[in-house]
Amino acid sequence: MVVACAVAGTACASRPVAAPQAVPAPADPAAHHHMPDLPATAGPGFTVADVRFMQHMIGHHAQAVRMAAMAPANGASDDVVRLARKIDISQRDEIVMMKSWLAERRQAVPDEAHSQHAMMMPGMLTDEQFARLGAARGRAFDRLFLTLMTRHHEGALQMVQELFRSPGAGQEPDIFRFATDVDADQRDELVVMERLLHAIPD
Repeated sequence: MVVACAVAGTACASRPVAAPQAVPAPADPAAHHHMPDLPATAGPGFTVADVRFMQHMIGHHAQAVRMAAMAPANGASDDVVRLARKIDISQRDEIVMMKSWLAERRQAVPDEAHSQHAMMMPGMLTDEQFARLGAARGRAFDRLFLTLMTRHHEGALQMVQELFRSPGAGQEPDIFRFATDVDADQRDELVVMERLLHAIPD
């Protein structure tokens, strides 16, 4: 609740208010394109921005899962493989949750093809970046994976911040809990990735 009140600036008399944490700007703002969106409507307790957030975050998470799947086959270090496995498990679970949230509210649910190709959200890799990651091996893969996944996570934080800035959005309990969990989990993983990146020998 702290994040929703602080970031959204809504009146929440019974909720504690804390200063919002700074969100790093995405490394490549030009990559934040809005491709054709699926239909979205407001409903009891939720807004169009809530629906859009879930639809877009499914595609964002799906790309992170695809990145994580490369680690074992591309000679990543044990630490990076463990991190990739954690990202894979957590973001797969969250994709299931987001699809259920949309379906329960009779909203359009992105299919796999739409998730991979129809939307380009903050921090997402371009096709060229994805190809470079797929071609990298060993230490080079570790460095590129951590660099690109850091930008990917920063993009997710930007999406959360944009959600709470949208009037009335992020207040429905399930989406509030999910969005704040994404914010907290990905900030934790950013710390881990920074440490791993700095530990890679030149």
